Amino acid sequence: MTETQASTALDPAAAAGMRWYVVHAYSGQEKSIQAALIERIAASGSISAAARDMGMSYRRAWQLVEAINASFAEPVVVTATGGKRGGGASVTPFGRDLVARFHAMEDKASAAIADDLAQFKVQLATRRMPPARKPAVRRKTR
Repeated sequence: MTETQASTALDPAAAAGMRWYVVHAYSGQEKSIQAALIERIAASGSISAAARDMGMSYRRAWQLVEAINASFAEPVVVTATGGKRGGGASVTPFGRDLVARFHAMEDKASAAIADDLAQFKVQLATRRMPPARKPAVRRKTR
């Protein structure tokens, strides 16, 4: 974690709002990595399984969980260590409510910009990128 990420993780005001919001411009999908991680932890009961499902390292998932928990007054994810079943993780009722409220905010934001986004997509569709050219093959001369 960089110094900037660490300071942001410790400052709830800096971590609030649309910092959870990640837009994948080329696919047009809007996703929150943090919200998705919390949902997958809730479904699997494991940070490791959630990380695998999302294609991220366990270390990265653990860092996100620590940053999320540090950003709020109450824990979002709690963990249990070791034991016969190898420990696990669960999302607190506060965490479940937090994700539900975040998705409600996403829905409101999407509805507010729907017309503008439709116009934006029309403008993107009118300009096509030229096909990629294959690089020239150089032949060895003797």
